[in-house]
Formats: sequence, C-alpha cells, structure tokens
Amino acid sequence: MRFDGKILLVTGAGSGIGRAMATGFAARGGRVAAADVNAANLATLAEEIAASGGVVQTIVSDLSLPAAADGMIAQAMDRFGRIDVLHNNAFGLPPDLQRGRLAKVGDIVDEVWDYTMQVGLTALMQATRRVIPIMLAQGGGSIVNTASISGQFGDFGIGAYNAMKAAVINFTKTTAIEYASDNIRCNCICPGMIETALFRNSMKIPGFTDAALAAVPAGRLGQPEEMANVAMFLASDLASYVTGAAFVADGGLTAQTGVPTRFRNG
Repeated sequence: MRFDGKILLVTGAGSGIGRAMATGFAARGGRVAAADVNAANLATLAEEIAASGGVVQTIVSDLSLPAAADGMIAQAMDRFGRIDVLHNNAFGLPPDLQRGRLAKVGDIVDEVWDYTMQVGLTALMQATRRVIPIMLAQGGGSIVNTASISGQFGDFGIGAYNAMKAAVINFTKTTAIEYASDNIRCNCICPGMIETALFRNSMKIPGFTDAALAAVPAGRLGQPEEMANVAMFLASDLASYVTGAAFVADGGLTAQTGVPTRFRNG
C-alpha cells in the first residue's frame, strides 16, 4: 500500500490515531498536511516525519471555532494544491470541560454538548463541505472519518459523545451515496477501546481498566497504529469499491452477546 504523489489532510494529527495516520501515510510516500490545536505536538510530529524523509506541513487549527475548517483547508491547498485524502479525526475536550464529560442525560452540561458537536460533528461537516469541490475538480478523492462503536451502541454516561459519533456514521453514509458517481469515496472507522490520551482519561476511573480489558475478547486495548492501518486501507486504492462503510475495529468487543469474556474458554 503506497501513497506516492498523494496528499493527506488529517485533523487531530498531534496525537493518537491522527498522529499514527500522519506518520503512516508519510512513510508510504504520501505528503501530509497535519492539523491540530496543539502546536507543540505538531512540532514533534513534524520533526519525526522530516527525520524519516517525509514531507509535512503543520497547521495549527482550533476546530471549536466556526471558521477554522475553511482556514485549515485553505492552508493545505496553498501548500500542496490538492487534497487526495481527508481524514476527519479530531476530537477532545479542553481541561475546563473534562469534569462535565461523564454525565447521565439528565445532567448533560450545555457547554460539553455544544463543544462535542462543534468539534466532532460540525467541523467535520465543514471540512467535508469545503473539500468536496476540490475533489470534484481533481477527479476524485477519499474521505475517512473517525467514528466509534459508541456511535453504534449506547454507553452509560457519555450521551453527547454517543450522539455525535452516531451522527458521524450517518453523515458518512449520506456523503458516500451522494458522491459515489463522482469518484469520491467516504467511509468511517469505528474504533473500540484504543489506547489514546482521550481513552486514558477514562482509565483513571477506579476499576475501569480491568473491567474494560475483561470485556474485550482480544484481551487488550487497541493501538492508534492499528486504527491508522484501517484508515489507510480505506483511503487507498485497495478499497476502490468501498464507500459508505462503517468499519469496526474493536478486538471483537461488539461481536459478542454480552456474556463475560472470562468464560470464553469454558
């Protein structure tokens, strides 16, 4: 799987799945426009890609701001002149909203809901809307969104996140059917429990880590690189007939009926 001559724009590139996508794409011959709100993380990423002989442009972009998506795409186009792959991946809550992240529906804080929808859904729509005319003009492209198994099923206490990721899945499908005849494919990955900074915040809850690992048939958390591998497949020509897919990568978590995995060998 190679991306020679291809341009990737990836959001949330400073850490986790976005960072793995940026480094993996560059290692396979592609050039990368890496966007993130954290300038320090972007600088470290750029150093790593450059040290390996790759080409990267960093774009400091705060997708909680309504105009950020347009500016981000404009910067990528100014540098590379085309965008072959858009990976809408960014999501995270600032420290002042972390305390309200876990809440039952009756206790959801408006600020958490609004931020979740803006960064995880509205900015994704804005970036997609902006990139489609570019891809139409160049004859096609691939859009990969980071959704979640939390968009397919309910989770206790993260209703805003569940609603946002469910919308990402359906928006992916709608985009796919509207532009399939224009050689623009749109798919999403649905990660399970992946060892990222966002998930590590959940692991601070007493007993959560053991319970999480017990629920996963694979017996471990997924790694960002494993999710990036799926995203790169969907972005590549190997997936030329794949569009509208919500590709689950969760170590078998959602394949089961709910019987505790500790009995799987019994």
